[in-house]
Parts: sequence; structure tokens; C-alpha cells
Amino acid sequence: MGSSYGRGRLHLAAAIDQRVEGGAEVCVELARLAERGALDFVTVGDAFTRPGPDALAVSAQVAPETGRVGLVPVVTATPDEPCRVRAAVATLDRVSRGRAGWWLGTPGPEEGAVQVRARHVGSVGAGDAGGAWHPARQASAGTRPQHGHPVRVVDATEGESRGAAAHCADVALLRVADPDHADAVRTELRDGAAGVGRDPDELRVLVSLRVDLGGGEYAAEPGHGGGGPRRTADGPLYRGGPVALAELIADWHRAGATDGFHLVPVEPRRDLERLVNGTVALLQHRGLFRTFYPGSTLREHLGLGPAQRHIVTGGGV
Repeated sequence: MGSSYGRGRLHLAAAIDQRVEGGAEVCVELARLAERGALDFVTVGDAFTRPGPDALAVSAQVAPETGRVGLVPVVTATPDEPCRVRAAVATLDRVSRGRAGWWLGTPGPEEGAVQVRARHVGSVGAGDAGGAWHPARQASAGTRPQHGHPVRVVDATEGESRGAAAHCADVALLRVADPDHADAVRTELRDGAAGVGRDPDELRVLVSLRVDLGGGEYAAEPGHGGGGPRRTADGPLYRGGPVALAELIADWHRAGATDGFHLVPVEPRRDLERLVNGTVALLQHRGLFRTFYPGSTLREHLGLGPAQRHIVTGGGV
């Protein structure tokens, strides 16, 4: 088990949706690797699957090939198709036995639309017009999720998406390059959650970093702040070695700037292998990250309670 220091237990996740050859088979391979490191979850986006099956379909193929790691496909739903998307995610949650999540919307130019999507698709409550798991809206009882609703992930980097994250996210991702910025946004999100009647301790805020571990420990570039991340057009980038990355993760978490990290390998196979066998192994050796999964569902990995069926206020669609 990981130690609880800083602001609680450290949480780690990884993206396995970067462009590689091999299709869903490679996605299975990477998810198994992440599972060996006891990571909370992996994200699967359309960048991995084009041309081919979408992120939900790939995640459904990964589910029976893994046993513990959470599976979070990117799900972009327009207001006219939330029932179809909810049913598909609920099916993934069922076949994975509670390990499913969904990333509401795709980071990028359409970030401002996430708030509308999330409130329309992701709000919960049996009487809410945009309620997430209303029985009458499901094709059959078999498509209803077993744990209330799957874990909801929102990219909260931009200000306009933070309202959505405060209302309905279980996990908020921040693409930021320094711990002070992360700490400030985390505080804003927690205050926002409390303001709409949520328990802020039921929201996990993770910093999302692209990582390039190809050059070893000596490869930190000038301006990285001793190997720390630097801003790029594609988001904050860490370039260096696995040991220095472990130090960065430990320092940011110990300072209370974040609940953990969502790491995006620049070279999926190479960097994820070095992340799991280097960075994560070192954190485990130091007692800062768990060595096994104490539970079986994604909510348990994240230390979240059962999904609450409440109606969020202030801006429902």
C-alpha cells in the first residue's frame, strides 16, 4: 500500500493512446504493463485508434485481458446522443466489473464545450433531465452500471471547464507545468465542488504531463528547472530520467500541489516500460505508492466512495 502523505494517497495513471502500430493488441499490452505497476487507470483516446475502432471499442477489448487497472476511454458526446454513450460506458463498466471511467470530451480547441457536455451527459439524479443513469433511458437493465455511475474524468486546465469539473467530475486533469499553479487550481476546484454541495474530498485532481524518458537521467534540458516540466505547444513536457521523474512526483505530492499524476508517454512502449519499471518501482520501494491493488474497482483504486445520486445545481442543461 502507498503511504498517505501530502494530501492523501498518491494516485498514478497513464495514457496508452499515442500513435503506435499494432491496434488494440498493443493497447492490451500497454494496459497489462500499467497493471503490473498497480496504476490507478489508463486513458484511451481516438488518437490511438484512427483508423479503426473507437476508444470505447478498444477499451472493451482490453477489459477481459486485464483484471485490475481502470479503463478510461475518451468519450465525446453531443447533446443528441447521451443515452447511446451512457449505455456503452455502462456496458464497459459491467464487463470490466467496475473498472470503467469516461473522459468527457477531448482536450483542445473545443474545451469550452466540455462544460455543456459534462452537465448534459454526466450529471446524476433520477429526476434530472440530464441525469446520467435514468432507468427509463436504458435499453435494458443489463446496460446499467453496477456502481451508480462510472468514474468521470474532465480536463480542467482551462477556466471554462472548471465549473463542469466542480459539478460532476470524480477526477480532474490539469495540464500545468509548475506546482504552485497546480495547487491554486486544485484549491479552486475543491472550493467549487463544495459550493455546489459536493464533498471536495470526493474529487481527485491529477497533473497531466507528457513524459520523454528516452535520454536517461542526464537529459534534462536548460529551462526544465532541474529536469522539471516545461511548457510546449502540446502541453507540459518532462524530459529526463525515471529517477528524476520519481523525485518530481514525490515532491509535488508531498507539497500538497496535486493528488497524483496522469502521465502521457511520448514513445508509448519505451516510456511506459521505463515509467513502470523505473519511476513507479522507485516510488513503491520508498513506500510512496502501492505495490498491489487493495480493491477491484476504479473507485476503490482512487479512494472514492460509492457514486452518489445527487442533483447538481447552478447551470444544469
